[in-house]
Amino acid sequence: MEKWPEVEKAAAEKRRELVLQGPGVDQRISSDGGLTRSVYSLTLLNYLEVSQCPSLTEIHEDIQHLTHLQSLIMCRNKLSSIPDVIGSLRSLKVLDLSVNNLRVLPEGIVQLRELNTLNVSCNSLEVLPEGLSQCTKLSTINISRNHITGFPADLYSERLDLLSSLVASDNCIQELSADIHKLSALKVLDLSGNQLTEIPSDLSDCPKLKEINFKGNKLNDKRLEKMVNGCQTKSILEYLRGRGRGRQGEDGGDGDGGRNADKKKRQQQRKKKEKVADEQDEVEELNKMVVRVLHVSDAPTALTVRVTAEVKDVRPYLVCCVVRGMNLKPGNSLKRFLMAQTKLHDDLCGKRTTATIATHDVQLLKGPLTYDVKPPTQLKIVPLGRKEMTAVELIRHLHLEAEELRKQKKRQNVTGLHKYLQLLQGKPLYPCLVDGEGHVISFPPITNSEKTKIKKTTKELLLEVTSATSLQTCKDIMDALIVKMAELNKFTAEHQEEAGSDGEGDGPSEPAVTSSEMSSELIIQQVRTIDQDGNLKVVYPSKTDLSKDISNLTVVW
Repeated sequence: MEKWPEVEKAAAEKRRELVLQGPGVDQRISSDGGLTRSVYSLTLLNYLEVSQCPSLTEIHEDIQHLTHLQSLIMCRNKLSSIPDVIGSLRSLKVLDLSVNNLRVLPEGIVQLRELNTLNVSCNSLEVLPEGLSQCTKLSTINISRNHITGFPADLYSERLDLLSSLVASDNCIQELSADIHKLSALKVLDLSGNQLTEIPSDLSDCPKLKEINFKGNKLNDKRLEKMVNGCQTKSILEYLRGRGRGRQGEDGGDGDGGRNADKKKRQQQRKKKEKVADEQDEVEELNKMVVRVLHVSDAPTALTVRVTAEVKDVRPYLVCCVVRGMNLKPGNSLKRFLMAQTKLHDDLCGKRTTATIATHDVQLLKGPLTYDVKPPTQLKIVPLGRKEMTAVELIRHLHLEAEELRKQKKRQNVTGLHKYLQLLQGKPLYPCLVDGEGHVISFPPITNSEKTKIKKTTKELLLEVTSATSLQTCKDIMDALIVKMAELNKFTAEHQEEAGSDGEGDGPSEPAVTSSEMSSELIIQQVRTIDQDGNLKVVYPSKTDLSKDISNLTVVW
């Protein structure tokens, strides 16, 4: 049997995510006759990805033990079946089974009540299971490039009131039901490359529909066929709406009174829904915060942090990322950001006893970075607002300040603000982040360096979170920091403050802020943390990060 160091490491470090992909993993799967069963004992996992492994043809029923899974990514393999027990994964939100050899989906899928995203594209499916309407949190369904001939009746259910994207291109679908109007949240509908001959007029009753694609269908209505191959969604929906009214007039008469009344009632309901939908869209657009993730592979010069083995016994956990697009020039924007960081330190970070945040100006950094330890007498840093000193001198100064403050406040113990000083008591080595020139730029949990201090002119920030508690603690705090930054950046973009109006300028007055600088979108560049042998320890953000349900935050991967 082959060794699976990734699985052993995930078990030893109680990891929440595991990614297995590529030729090396595929070779082990081939040798062992399948995926190692030890994967299914990692019950803490909330993200599991096994991809690009053509030797993987099945998933063992022991998958049911991974009850904390929120994302299961099994794409680009050769899976021919999925066990029905997948329905036991009641926390699952994302299921990606794309690019496999599946002919049927297990009935158990309909038991996934938390499921938000279902991707089964590029398989050999002919039908979808009945009962998908029980997955009431479904937002995105992708079934493109299969052999599906039609949708199950309950897919047109009003219970699926969150379903916003339905992609079913390149199938064999022959009919689209008039009940499509029941999908009130539908924004994207792609049925290109199918066998449709009619498009129901009722499609125009979907109040939020923004994008439709019916190209490649041989429609009976040749004018409509020409429109779907060249016109905008709005024009097509208006045509369908007009055609529906025309047919209503042609069908008039006493015998059709009830049906016409129903049609009129539905039109009134549609107008009401459209008004509500437009108002909701306006509110969503106003409140929307966008964070775009730039992958390591998309940035050849991306920062990497090498972690030495010695930090394990001192302060072992570290996550980093680079943020672009944070506008610190106008008004009090820099001050607001620093205050928000202080508040996170006081609350989530437990006054730095749980974790510590540090921020750096990327333009002032010299890579590569190393997370290391040094004896207190050898660790030299230029602390924020101070001259260069050793860690011993800095700690002594801080203890004196803490004691002086205690006396002023007439308290028995030092304030909570200075409790973090106790974390280093008795330790022969102190943790530090060192740049490529050997300068210490961060000394957690004490301070970071004046050398890389952020200013109003800072355009790229390196964010650093360290902890002695757990890796997940670092990630949770980094998530919270980025969400707060998105909120602040949106506030700055919406409030036209003058650059430097708070007197925080770093020199000559800055030119006026350009329109591009007033965008509130943040770009998060992934940063890899590796060990001394170059093996990946963690990358932030990963697909499981920034995944909490924040209604007005959009994360673009």
